[in-house]
Amino acid sequence: MKKNIEPCYYGDYLHLDKLLGAQEPQSAKYGDEAHEETLFIIVHQVYELWFKQVLHELNSVIDTFNQPSVKDQQLTQVVHRLHRVIQIQKLMNDQIAVMETMTPQQFLSFRDYLVPASGFQSIQFKRLEISLGLKREFRIDFDKQSFYNRLAAKDRQLLEALEEKPSLFDLVDAWLARMPLLQMDGFAFWDYYKNATESMLSDDQETISTNTTLSNKERQQELIDLERTKESFDALFSHDKYESLRKEGKFRLSHDAMLSALFIKQYSEEPIFNLPFQLITALTEVDEQLTIWRYRHAMMVQRMLGTKIGTGGSSGHHYLKKTTDSNRIFLDFFNMATFLLPKDSLPQLPVSVKNLLGFHLQVSGSEL
Repeated sequence: MKKNIEPCYYGDYLHLDKLLGAQEPQSAKYGDEAHEETLFIIVHQVYELWFKQVLHELNSVIDTFNQPSVKDQQLTQVVHRLHRVIQIQKLMNDQIAVMETMTPQQFLSFRDYLVPASGFQSIQFKRLEISLGLKREFRIDFDKQSFYNRLAAKDRQLLEALEEKPSLFDLVDAWLARMPLLQMDGFAFWDYYKNATESMLSDDQETISTNTTLSNKERQQELIDLERTKESFDALFSHDKYESLRKEGKFRLSHDAMLSALFIKQYSEEPIFNLPFQLITALTEVDEQLTIWRYRHAMMVQRMLGTKIGTGGSSGHHYLKKTTDSNRIFLDFFNMATFLLPKDSLPQLPVSVKNLLGFHLQVSGSEL
């Protein structure tokens, strides 16, 4: 690294004159300034700064996966940067508690001056959602109709162009689907897995049928739920069945990607699967933290507004609560627990496969 030849001063480097001068309460234009409006502005400005950093990390991850292959060293960096994103998300979730120090009446003292400004107009948050994989086709009906409303033409064009690019979900799906880890000589894992799951589901059916604590109605409902689970298991062994359920929204991952991810999670302790497992786990937590943020945001809005409509024209709390349930991206990674077998039910890996998945080195005829 070269030595700097000009002095760098803290305030100049951080542009504090711009940063600290960027809070202009709207209420001051119409009378006495509402004291809490400064807090409201700063909290949202801090969110936008964190969104910028999260996008900075995600774009680097997307660039890595948008290649024909991903090296182990790159995957290590990807996992590290996703962990950073997760820590930022936790910080953003905790920041809601700062906002909640403002009472509903204090918020109402300046709220009407903000119309029609809304979180709908956060271009960075929209970029974040699209980049992760929440594109228009996966949104609730209100969003499909209003997602691009109230935006300047240049912002609308930017987001529409982003919709056409592969998202992180798309790229991870393609990466999982092309992993050459499912075809191994002499190891019929999926035959064993199918037999083991059939036995497990048969035991579940027996447990439900003989459970004397269940009413007939409860037993019937549990048997119906079990049949749905069986349908999902059956789809794992049939590409056509899987694609049919995928079109219904039951799955989002491609069939090959699902099988690959499931195999990785079943044998996550194997060295060659350690980084892919960490990646899947990190993406799951990114989605979880985003869901927590949506939920806490919805609860805060209900606390502040009750059932009033939002400044952006949505139904306020009801809309935000609905997006909490619907706007999940890596839901397949959560639901994958449905298909996991206990460790003692997994087939013992043949030595040849164990060597392939682990650290195996021969020196002068000896194995290390």
